[in-house]
Amino acid sequence: MNKPQSYLHRLVFRTMRDYTERTNQTHLIAGLLVFSILLLSISPAFSATDSLVYVIDIEGVIDMGLAPFIERAINEAEKHEAQAIVFDINTPGGRLDAAIIIRDAIFDTEIPTVAFVNREAASAGALISISCKTIVMAPGSSIGAATPVDLQGTKGSEKIVSYMRGIMRSLAERNGRDPKIAEAMVDEDVEIPGVIEEGKLLTLTAEEALKLKFIDHITEGLDNVLAVIGLPEARIVTPETSWSENFVRFLTHPIVSSLLMTIGMLGLIYEVMTQGWGIGGTVGLIALALFFGSNYLVNLANMVEILIFLIGAALLLIEIFFTPGFGLLGFMGIIAIIASLIMSLVGSLPTVTFPDIAKAVSSVAIAIALTIVFSIPALKLAPKTAFWQRLILSSQQKNVEGFRSSPAEYESLIGKTGTALTTLRPAGIALVNGQRLNVVAEGNFIEPNMPIKITKVEGNRIVVTEIS
Repeated sequence: MNKPQSYLHRLVFRTMRDYTERTNQTHLIAGLLVFSILLLSISPAFSATDSLVYVIDIEGVIDMGLAPFIERAINEAEKHEAQAIVFDINTPGGRLDAAIIIRDAIFDTEIPTVAFVNREAASAGALISISCKTIVMAPGSSIGAATPVDLQGTKGSEKIVSYMRGIMRSLAERNGRDPKIAEAMVDEDVEIPGVIEEGKLLTLTAEEALKLKFIDHITEGLDNVLAVIGLPEARIVTPETSWSENFVRFLTHPIVSSLLMTIGMLGLIYEVMTQGWGIGGTVGLIALALFFGSNYLVNLANMVEILIFLIGAALLLIEIFFTPGFGLLGFMGIIAIIASLIMSLVGSLPTVTFPDIAKAVSSVAIAIALTIVFSIPALKLAPKTAFWQRLILSSQQKNVEGFRSSPAEYESLIGKTGTALTTLRPAGIALVNGQRLNVVAEGNFIEPNMPIKITKVEGNRIVVTEIS
């Protein structure tokens, strides 16, 4: 007799064994018949529940917040010994670095993976699809157009395109697909006779992909997908994102990231301008902790970016509190802080594309603009704060204390009259009390030999007007 494969089977056989010990041969035969009927009735139901298929949705734009969820779902499928993992894909693409993390998670699992393209798998979505062992497409769906582009749809640099082309080629070779087709989805310079001409980017419909043997099946609906992979009675498990994963994805949204940076910088600005430590600094530190922490969890930021930010903040504080005025240390601190914020939004090379950099710079620029706008009330109060006193020279040099901004003899000339020796246009030379002086005419030009009068003295500048 075969070894029992489940708890229910073991229970039945253990009951049979106990039964034989308490009955005679006749009763044993009757008991065997009863238990055989019972075993046959429960076996189909058990086999259906014994087969698990994890279905993981990849819907919408692929961002860095999606990658940790995919990794967790795959680990959960391994823990429960699922027979297959189906990725239900409908995406226009997204971040390349996020797709690379998902690709690595797919490579690391021993469970058979299936990409079900139910509408479209473009760009990063095509990369994830080709990473799977099996590709199933719904009628009318499409796959391809995987070249990296910027925010205006312009093709990325040759370095990024070459990197993406190599990834797609290696994925196709790994799973027994035509690598030239995968390359043509990335680079329009790749020509395949009878498929795509040079200068055009390849996107395949389901029927075209099946004809070229680039995918395995065309079918509609998840039930049919399970049928074509040989698991029609399997129980489907659909992992859901946890509240913490949703919270992290919320915090890493570009708009939310900009607000966190703004609140963080505003809080620190208000804290520096107030006495002691208060709510401004606390709120600012919490906002910055949420910003760096959320980006750290989705593999955008690492300890390098955090260290650069701390160094920048330290340089700025040294400039404010320990050196007079505002100079090189303060400037370097500001640059370090801005650089750390941008780097925390970009991710790691070489998967960073121009759109990623542009989005990061845009988010930081928005945060700086909002910080300037909302810090205006603080700037109005700045002259009364210790921070402001460290940046400006507040002492005054008064005449009563013996300080003079102009020679005393010039001030004694106010009200004196004389004659213009040259044309004053407006500067020129005049004769006053037998002394030749450099003067400036106020109002109209003054012709030579015209009478003039000194009206005021501003430092070494003697202002005159024409006497009517």
